Amino acid sequence: MDYKKAGVDIEAGYQSIALMKKHVQETMRSEVLTNLGGFSGAFSLEKFKDMEKPTLVSGTDGVGTKLKLAFVLEQHDTIGIDCVAMCVNDIACAGAEPLFFLDYIACGKNEPEKIAEIVKGVAAGCKASDAALIGGETAEMPGFYAEDEYDLAGFAVGIVDEKDLITGCDITEGDILIGIGSSGVHSNGFSLVRNIFSMTKESLHTFYEELDGTLGETLLAPTKIYVKALRAIKDAGVKVQGCSHITGGGFYENIPRMLGKDVHATVIKDSYPVPPIFRMIAREGQVAEEMMYRTFNMGLGMVLVVDQMDGKKTLEALRAAGETAYIVGEIIAGETGVTLC
Repeated sequence: MDYKKAGVDIEAGYQSIALMKKHVQETMRSEVLTNLGGFSGAFSLEKFKDMEKPTLVSGTDGVGTKLKLAFVLEQHDTIGIDCVAMCVNDIACAGAEPLFFLDYIACGKNEPEKIAEIVKGVAAGCKASDAALIGGETAEMPGFYAEDEYDLAGFAVGIVDEKDLITGCDITEGDILIGIGSSGVHSNGFSLVRNIFSMTKESLHTFYEELDGTLGETLLAPTKIYVKALRAIKDAGVKVQGCSHITGGGFYENIPRMLGKDVHATVIKDSYPVPPIFRMIAREGQVAEEMMYRTFNMGLGMVLVVDQMDGKKTLEALRAAGETAYIVGEIIAGETGVTLC
């Protein structure tokens, strides 16, 4: 008996690293001090020493059961974007610039080509957010995961000058809400989605005119990364008072998280177009409207609070950055929370 016969192929691990190196290399920043394959990753902060109070911001997350669609469709090259997005979008909510990212892949069997495809997506997400992929881990765990399945999680670190932290403390009555369009369902609510639609190749390859694509293509569309969009707002001279990444818990859980005391957010539901996939989910699953807004992003992946006088400038900056954006509500005095009307 040896390790390979027990289900762990060390040579496959070496091959995975060799295949992923080219993707990882494309994410490098000048501050990275180590090479792939070491025990840790090192990142210099010398570039940021002129900040008054440099502050590190971190975030960690996974992709969740959206992975089940990747398994069925045998498409693994975009799921890594979701993993990066879930982490760096949270960091961006604090006003921070992502610096580096690490991934963790646990699988039943190490198939080097598949692992390389996953990391290719992670690298694409890192490039979209200007984060360096400085390390990671691939754990082969036979008997724990099915041979053709895996889990994917990540961890990101960013930096911001303390004075530029987005805390929500300055939100006041009269401020407005800006919603930035999502690319679809993103990476939340898939336990519900998988109970509504049949997760078979036939079902996921079915074309729907209302979606202008197949169900699988629509659901597997990677989570949008908003790092550069928020940077464009900052470069336009706009101060973001509050920022909410609309993930698990939808509007009702996430919007209040960015609010300070004694302010209440009101969202106008018909102030922006809800993508067809959400109407299909509600119809096919007979999901109540309130539950839809408690579970999904409903077409807005990020909601910001800015001064009313900065509304036009914010929209112009976002649209120049290639985003779709809308004024979707306002801040009123009241108990911390959100009302949809």
